[in-house]
Amino acid sequence: MANIKMVLAGSILCSAATIAGMTAAQADTWRYAFEEALEEVQGKFAQKFKEEVEANSDHEIQLFPFGTLGESDNIMEQTQAGILQFVDQSPGFTGSLIPEAQVFFVPYLLPQDNEQLFEFFRTSKAINEMFPELYAQQGLELLTMFPEGEVCMTTQEPVHSPEDLNEVKFRVMTNPLLVESYEAFGAVPTPLPWGEVYGALQTGIIQGQENPGFFLESTKMYEVTDVITCIGHNNFTTAVMANKDFFDGLGEEDQQMIQAAIDSAFEYILEYQDGLQQASLDAIKEAKPEMEINILSDDERQPFMATADQVEAAYIEMTGDSGKKILDQFKADLDAVSQ
Repeated sequence: MANIKMVLAGSILCSAATIAGMTAAQADTWRYAFEEALEEVQGKFAQKFKEEVEANSDHEIQLFPFGTLGESDNIMEQTQAGILQFVDQSPGFTGSLIPEAQVFFVPYLLPQDNEQLFEFFRTSKAINEMFPELYAQQGLELLTMFPEGEVCMTTQEPVHSPEDLNEVKFRVMTNPLLVESYEAFGAVPTPLPWGEVYGALQTGIIQGQENPGFFLESTKMYEVTDVITCIGHNNFTTAVMANKDFFDGLGEEDQQMIQAAIDSAFEYILEYQDGLQQASLDAIKEAKPEMEINILSDDERQPFMATADQVEAAYIEMTGDSGKKILDQFKADLDAVSQ
């Protein structure tokens, strides 16, 4: 009997060791790169996602902030190749890959009211049903999109009308529709990788650029420009994606865990942004009291708003029927949240 018990105990221990080994083998390290620093909005989202994944699974998330793996095009290529499992990248950089994603750069399309804006991103059929199919065609699983904050211009001279941007060399992301938008505003759009922007402003190669307030503060754009102008034309949007082969190869439990972590990080990052824009502008003013910060009035915004139809027409010309369907659904989704 003693021998039988010993055999049974040994068998149980062996089975436990086998199960433990299987569990360890399934605990992977996943790599996640994004376009901002660790303490900026994309970094905060990534940290919350990492926290949720590691709290609810045996997997580990390794984070790669901007610059650690190259520029935006580098991290996208690495994600498509399966070197990275997750990437956070703005449609501003995926515009050439997924032209329809440029819809986010039609000026004055997104609402300026945060409550409406956040509800749009939660419920939009264009974002949650139509875009995933387009991203899948590029080997990407679209997990979510979220806004990062109102975009403002930084320039050397005050801007109160499109005439003030005449002949101003203005840095834009490598995005055809953003080029169209700033041409409509009267500027000379100049596509540049982000890593070159500070130096180009410092040396006068360009005279302006745009970004959300928190990014203007953290990257110290106020050191090489003298005026911030907010005209309400856009809210910076970004997208979190996974390599599709990687995601499709996961078990259902892991897929559901990832989506739950994404949903938690999404709500966290919207709450994190509450008051962030004003706090960032206040911090810039404190760091550089002579910095001129102008929030244009409704009347001053009208000439800029008048360019929206021109840019919208350019979007449809660039993207055809597919883009028009996205734009129509976009508008329907926006109408729904405004009700």
